[in-house]
Amino acid sequence: MITTEQIKQLRDATNISVMQCKKALEEAGGDFEKAVILLRKKGADIAAKKADRTLGAGTIQAYVHGAGAVGAMVELSCETDFVSKNEDFVTMCRDIAMHVTATNPAFLKKDDVKPEDKVKATEVFEKEVVGKPENMKAKILEGKLNAYFAEKILLEQPFIKNPDMTIGQLVESGIQKFGEKIEVSRFIRFGVGGK
Repeated sequence: MITTEQIKQLRDATNISVMQCKKALEEAGGDFEKAVILLRKKGADIAAKKADRTLGAGTIQAYVHGAGAVGAMVELSCETDFVSKNEDFVTMCRDIAMHVTATNPAFLKKDDVKPEDKVKATEVFEKEVVGKPENMKAKILEGKLNAYFAEKILLEQPFIKNPDMTIGQLVESGIQKFGEKIEVSRFIRFGVGGK
């Protein structure tokens, strides 16, 4: 028997509707961790189905940290004005702006990494695999490059307010919650003196 407290905990952790949380808990036999995984998988599936929809609305939110020495602006796009004016959508955009301020990502998504960036990083990490077994060098190098760029790509970074979720998964949960295609269209970070 799934309790309302279990549903509330899952909803608080994922920000997904009560009904979807209840269904996920039922499917997971009451296991909280399995329910989270089911909701994330469902969110990714829903996001993939909505990928070809047109984005015609959205919001731009800013976050300035502390004494005003660093801040960021983020454009979060969606399909309709109805969603763009939703307070939870606006809060998501503001949270992403706060995340950008704190983490200073260099790229929005993996496709934004230029070949010359990959070449430079490869040159650095090739020195770290010297002396490793030949049959392992390529795999170790690939792992180091993936980890390095994951730290630099906004959608692959762990969300600072919930490190169990990436920014990409946060956006997917928004797609699941609002029922529309949502994406971070662009971002910019400012720091006084180049911080």
